[in-house]
Amino acid sequence: MRRGIGRWTTATAVLLLAVGLTGCGGEERPSQEVAVGLPGEVPVDAAADKPNGAPPAAVEKMGVAPSGKPSPSATPTGKPKPKHTRTAAGPLPKPKPPTETKVPPARPKPAPSSCKPSYRGTEATRSQVKAALSDAAAKQYWPTSAPDIKIPLNLVKATAWQESGWQSNIVACDGGIGLMQVMPATADWMNQRFGESYDINAYRDNAYLGANYLAWLTKYIGDMYFESDYRLNASLCTSELNSCLLNAVISAYNYGHDAVAREGEPLAIPNPQYVRNVRALMTECECLSY
Repeated sequence: MRRGIGRWTTATAVLLLAVGLTGCGGEERPSQEVAVGLPGEVPVDAAADKPNGAPPAAVEKMGVAPSGKPSPSATPTGKPKPKHTRTAAGPLPKPKPPTETKVPPARPKPAPSSCKPSYRGTEATRSQVKAALSDAAAKQYWPTSAPDIKIPLNLVKATAWQESGWQSNIVACDGGIGLMQVMPATADWMNQRFGESYDINAYRDNAYLGANYLAWLTKYIGDMYFESDYRLNASLCTSELNSCLLNAVISAYNYGHDAVAREGEPLAIPNPQYVRNVRALMTECECLSY
């Protein structure tokens, strides 16, 4: 949803985020190359409940770049679909028409490069954030039409770390709010489409809004390019960034659905560095041990 704020350390890779938060779907700013680990589910160890502490260095650049606001779609209806047995590798070269015809608001304009993020309210503790992100990942967002859509917990945690450094009370210059850096217009759109009333300023609801958007992107892009195969498995990805649904969903969260999935055009990854950052965080982020 926004440009990530990066605040992490890794044992095997130096992840230097060049991020100005960009709300749901923003333009990526240049950053250093990042070594990509082999993503996968990472065990989460309990950690002491403590404040998040000083904001990550990259937070100072938050809001520099814009971000289009992606959001989820309508409450699903119809009969559950059977498990997909697709065996083809990679996305369709020519996508199918989107099944979701009502899409999120357009991306906002870039924030001034000199702008710094602000903070409001009380920051949630790491244990509170961990619980909120875990609950958001566990929710079934398409229980009827696409019950097989699952949002991996390490994807939700890594996205929140990239976007805000797990700071629940941060507000970017372009308007992105909270843990998942959700844009207000995107939150309104998602609440309307899914019949919810999530409060963008409440850290738990913010986590649900971010995960909900990841689920919407999974459905939207999965239907167009992957024949409704919604698996967000890193094992399905190759060295080509546009080879799998996982990379496409990560890319669209930052840049917007319309920059990644376009009718009649091949799947695109316009922000490779952002995708590499989040993929690496999915296995190497310090947040995975909280």
